[in-house]
Amino acid sequence: MRLKSLIAGYLMAASPGAAQTLPTIAVPESGTSAYEFALSQVSLSNSRWMDNQNRTLNYLKSVSVDRLLYNFRATHKLSTNGAQPNGGWDAPDFPFRSHAQGHYLTGWVHCYATLRDSTCKDRATYFVQELAKCQANNGAAQFAAGYLSGFPESEFNSLEAGTLKSGNVPYYAVHKTMAGLLDAWRIMGDTKAREVLLSLAGWVDNRTKKLSSSQMQTMLGTEFGGMNDILAAIYQLTADKKWLTAAQRFDHTNVFDPLAAKQDKLNGLHANTQIPKLIGAAREYKATGTQRYLDIARNAWDFTTSAHTYAIGGNSQAEHFRPPNQISNFLTNDTAEQCNTYNMLKLTRDLWTTDPSNTKYFDYYERALTNHLLGAQDPSSNHGHITYFTPLGAGGRRGVGPAWGGGTWSTDYESFWCCQGTALETNTKLMDSIYFYDEAAVYVNLFTPSTLDWTQHGVTIRQATAFPVADTSTLTVTGAGTWAMKIRVPGWAEGARISVNGADAGVDVKAGSYAAIERDWKTGDTVTVKVPMKLRAVVANDNAGVAAIAYGPVVLSGNYGQQGLSAMPTLALDTVKRTSTDALAFEGTADGKKVALGPFYDAQGFNYVVYWKTSGQLKG
Repeated sequence: MRLKSLIAGYLMAASPGAAQTLPTIAVPESGTSAYEFALSQVSLSNSRWMDNQNRTLNYLKSVSVDRLLYNFRATHKLSTNGAQPNGGWDAPDFPFRSHAQGHYLTGWVHCYATLRDSTCKDRATYFVQELAKCQANNGAAQFAAGYLSGFPESEFNSLEAGTLKSGNVPYYAVHKTMAGLLDAWRIMGDTKAREVLLSLAGWVDNRTKKLSSSQMQTMLGTEFGGMNDILAAIYQLTADKKWLTAAQRFDHTNVFDPLAAKQDKLNGLHANTQIPKLIGAAREYKATGTQRYLDIARNAWDFTTSAHTYAIGGNSQAEHFRPPNQISNFLTNDTAEQCNTYNMLKLTRDLWTTDPSNTKYFDYYERALTNHLLGAQDPSSNHGHITYFTPLGAGGRRGVGPAWGGGTWSTDYESFWCCQGTALETNTKLMDSIYFYDEAAVYVNLFTPSTLDWTQHGVTIRQATAFPVADTSTLTVTGAGTWAMKIRVPGWAEGARISVNGADAGVDVKAGSYAAIERDWKTGDTVTVKVPMKLRAVVANDNAGVAAIAYGPVVLSGNYGQQGLSAMPTLALDTVKRTSTDALAFEGTADGKKVALGPFYDAQGFNYVVYWKTSGQLKG
């Protein structure tokens, strides 16, 4: 109960002006021993991360809310208020139109929580109010009470009958709307969002409880997002067990049973269909304490990161898992679907909170965020447009494919891909995993310029760093108290050092561990973390002669300009060297010719090489 009160206190203190309506945890989490700070307690400083955030903020504040409401209003027989319909995956004839809007709602909520941006708050509030009007008009639309979507309820009749032919994934789309409503309620304190969410959840419960177990399992063969996750989260906020029962109807036995038995049966499965289910399994563990759920989530994470993941932290080719350890044989233009990595990061942070002494989780998180997601946004776009896949074949280029999604980068109104929606969330919550806490400590998991306002302890921690260009991060404390600072020492950081106020911290600093500094802190105390970086090869699981090159956590790529490549070049590893002290600039010799190498997250506007045939050994 003490921990339940502690978490409630964090929510209340972190959200001035909305605290009286924010939900508190009614069912405390099982098995969790580290917790997230409220988004409003952490802010970014000038950095690549902040640049990404600002571009996305520009888009979220400019996009037409009425255009986003078009399909909801039209479907629920309301006036579209003269709005123009969208194109792409939100066109009025697209099967799962309205799947993206929940991400927009979450993005607005994030920007209000982190920046106190009133425009984003107003947009989120207006959007929720208009969704409520759509839901309230179900009688006229001849829908059951609570239904809410941009396509008619009859799609669910077809789903249940096994006659769904339109390519729709209806529960997937409804899950996104529910997730946005949940965020508006739990983060912003919007009670109208709570009403709409619980009414929609009630519709889901009423619909699914009429199905037999076998009917339900058959239906789960169609992508359904994280329905188990969202319903279990509602249970934790309300303590009403009907929501947990509804969540568990979405436990997909064909996927869960092999994972519970520690069997990797992922080959051939649509990757981003599976990860949200696994996030749901982690949530169900926290809601019930049932070990099987945790085993499923952990085993899936281990299989995915060890046997199915590219050097940049992304996985999947043509949206599907391939055979275990097959990396070099699947280097194409349709690798590493962006929203699958977004979901992998959600799963990673959920699992880390159950095992916060294990650095493998945030070593992966750092790798995937740095090398995949940051660079998946177009830095030349003021609206932060994104790429769906990240090509990893020789001569690949960001902003290429898929042809059915527009061919290049996303657009304001003609794309609405799944990855465009998740990118809105990624780039408005980049601060959410830098710091965590438990009853006696603050964790520093990521190195980026930022400030933590630890209001519950009357403490501010400001992190200044040029990482990963430089190897040092400085954390300055304002405030006093006795607590521990636990700093992740990455597995790649051999020889790391930590000092306090210029003197050795006197704690164990070992790569792949958390260095814990416990002391009576006072204003002005400074912690300096040095994590030396060196060149290393990330060898393809299936071919020792093929590798990507990394410097610390940063994957490097070769710049081939506009040159097309018909085959993977051979890089002489002993020729790779850094050529600048104030930038991550390198050079090497591939196929007998000099090639410049730099951070893959900066590989924009030219053809690149990430994986090379290799000869010789790196010099470090």
